[in-house]
Amino acid sequence: MIESAPDLLQRKIIHIDMDAFFASVEQRDDPELQGKPVAVGGSSKRGVVAAASYEAREYGVRSAMPSITAKRRCPDLIFVKHRFHVYREVSQQIRAIFRMHSELVEPLSLDEAFIDVTQDKMGIGNATRIAEMIRAEIKKQTNLTASAGVSYNKFLAKIASDQNKPDGICVIKPHQGADFVAQLPVRRFFGVGPKTAERMAKLDIHNGADLRAQSEDFLRQHFGKSAGYLFRASRGVDHREVRADRIRKSVGGERTYGDDLVTDSDLQDAFENIIDIVWNSIEKSGARGRTVTLKAKYADFRQVTRSHSVDHYVADKNEFAAIGRELLEQIMPVENGVRLLGLTLANLEGAEAADARSTASVHDANQSTFDFD
Repeated sequence: MIESAPDLLQRKIIHIDMDAFFASVEQRDDPELQGKPVAVGGSSKRGVVAAASYEAREYGVRSAMPSITAKRRCPDLIFVKHRFHVYREVSQQIRAIFRMHSELVEPLSLDEAFIDVTQDKMGIGNATRIAEMIRAEIKKQTNLTASAGVSYNKFLAKIASDQNKPDGICVIKPHQGADFVAQLPVRRFFGVGPKTAERMAKLDIHNGADLRAQSEDFLRQHFGKSAGYLFRASRGVDHREVRADRIRKSVGGERTYGDDLVTDSDLQDAFENIIDIVWNSIEKSGARGRTVTLKAKYADFRQVTRSHSVDHYVADKNEFAAIGRELLEQIMPVENGVRLLGLTLANLEGAEAADARSTASVHDANQSTFDFD
C-alpha cells in the first residue's frame, strides 16, 4: 500500500535552481565568454573547478573536478577567477524575488532554494504559474536563466528542477508522484552514490519501483539508517517542511580515498585539494565561521579530530588554509595510512540560534554529494 498524507499532498512546493550559476554570471558579464566552455576556479595543478558552463559540461567537466583533469577533457576550456561578491549580490536579487511570493523561503546555497507557496502572498493560487513568474522575473532582473521543479513535497520538487535543465520547468502533481518515482534510477535518489547503487544492483534494485517493492526491515538490514528515507522516498513521500529559519551550524566536506595516504607528501597534496573543494562550498553557501576542524580516519579506522577557534570570522581562504595546515601538522607524521580526510568550518554566524545541523559533504569525484557510502 502506498503511503499518503492528504495534508501534505496539498502543499505547493517550488524548487528553483539557477542554471550553471557562477559560470553563467561570468558569461553574462563578459560577452567574449558566451557560447564557450568556461570553468570558474583555479587553473593551477592543485586547482579545482567551482562551476562549469553547459558548453564545458558537454566534455564531462564538472564542479569539484581537479582543474588538470578538466583541462585534459576539454583542451579549449577557459578558466576564470571566481567573483563571489558578485554571485552573492545576484543571489540577494533572486531571493528578493522569491519573497515577493512567500516568506517560506529556504535557501540551500547561493543558487537554489525551496519556496512554499501553499499560501502565496499574491493570492495567485497556482504553483506552476508562480514558478513561471519567478523564472521570468529572474530573467528580467538578472539576465540569467533558472530551472524550476513544482510538486507537493521537497524531495520531488528538487528532483523535478533537474528534469528539464537548463531553463526548464517540471511539474509533478500529487497523483503522479508515486509513478514518477517508480521510474527513477536509484542514482537519482539523494544519497545513493556509486557504491550504494552497486550494492542495490546486487540485490536486483535498479529503480524506484524496485525500492518500493522492499520492506522497510529489508532496507534497514542492507542500508541501515537510510532505510526510512528510502522507504518513504520510493513512495513519493517526504514529510519535511520548508524552513525559512534554516541556519547552517557548519559547512565542510570529507573525502575517502581508494588508496590510503601513506607519506607526508601524499597527505599534504591531498589536503590542499580538500582545502580548495571545501572553501568553494563555504563561498557558495555564503557562510562565515570562527572554528576550523580537521578530521582524519586511519587505515585501521581509528579517527582523530583537531579544532582551532579564532575570535573573529575567518577572513578568507588563505586564513582558512593556514589554520587547516596547522591542524594537519598536529597529526603528522602519520603512524599508518590515512583513508579519509575532512575539513569543516563551524561556529557560524547566527548558528547559535539554529536547531538543526546542515553540513555540505564533498566526496570523491566518483561519489554523489549526499552519498551514504
